[in-house]
Amino acid sequence: MNVSSKVASIEGNRLRLDGGAMFGNVPKELWKKWHTPDEFNRIGLATRSLLLEKAGQKILFDVGVGNFFSKKLKERFGIDEVEHRLIQNLEERGIAEEEIDAVVLTHLHFDHAGGLLKEESRALHFPHAEIFVPKRHWEHALQPPRRERASFLPELHTLLEKSGRLHLVEDALPFCDHFFSDGHTRGLLHPLIETDEGLVAMPSDLLPGPAWLGSAIAMGYDRYPELTTREKEAFLERASQEKMTLYFSHDPEWTFARVEKKEGKFSLC
Repeated sequence: MNVSSKVASIEGNRLRLDGGAMFGNVPKELWKKWHTPDEFNRIGLATRSLLLEKAGQKILFDVGVGNFFSKKLKERFGIDEVEHRLIQNLEERGIAEEEIDAVVLTHLHFDHAGGLLKEESRALHFPHAEIFVPKRHWEHALQPPRRERASFLPELHTLLEKSGRLHLVEDALPFCDHFFSDGHTRGLLHPLIETDEGLVAMPSDLLPGPAWLGSAIAMGYDRYPELTTREKEAFLERASQEKMTLYFSHDPEWTFARVEKKEGKFSLC
C-alpha cells in the first residue's frame, strides 16, 4: 500500500549576497540581466524550506537563514525581517514548530541551517525534531577549509552534538531517496522525494535557481567549480529524462519547475 506524500514550499527570511560571488566568472553585464543588484552589488535571494507530510509525520528539508544574526550582520546580509519568517509561515499553515518531527539539512551553511538557532538563548528551534545531516559534510564542517569557514556556525555544531537528536546520514535517509555532490561543499545532500504528483528533487546550492542552469556557471562560493558544473549537468540530464520537478531554495521568483534539454541546452518547461 502506497503512503500518500505531499510537499509544500515554506518561505524563510530573505537575504542579499554579492552578485559576483553568486555567479563566479560570469560577467556582471550578463548576470545583472537575470538578477538586478542593489547599490552594494548584492542580489536578493530566498531561503526556502520544503515541508513533507508523509505517514503522519512532518519533515522540513532545510530551515533557511532564520533571524539569529546580530543587527550588524543582518544589515550586511540584507536580512530585513525581525521575526523568524519560516516559523511564522508554518504557524499560518496551522503548524507549530513543536509539531515538526524531523529536520533534514542538505548542508550546514548558515543560509540553510541558521534557522535552527534561537536568537537570544542560542538554543535550537524545533525542539521535538530529529535532525539529519550528511555524515561526510558534518566531518567537513567541523574542520572546514579557510575559504569556507565563514559559511559555518560553530555554535550550531555544538548545540547539535549536545541535543541527542543528531543523526548522521551515510546511506539511507528514512524519508526519501537522495544523492550527494561535492563541488559546492563536501557531502551536499540532495533529497529525491516521491509525491502524489511525481518525483520532486531539491538541488540546493548545486542549482540555486534558473539563472544557474547554464552548465558552465558555478558560484564563487563553490569549493570546486569545475566539479560543480559536471555534477550539475549530470543532475539536469537525469532530471529532464525522469521529468523531475525541481525545488529551488534561493530564487526569489521561481519555486518549482521542470527542465527540458533542447539543442544541448537546458531550459525550464
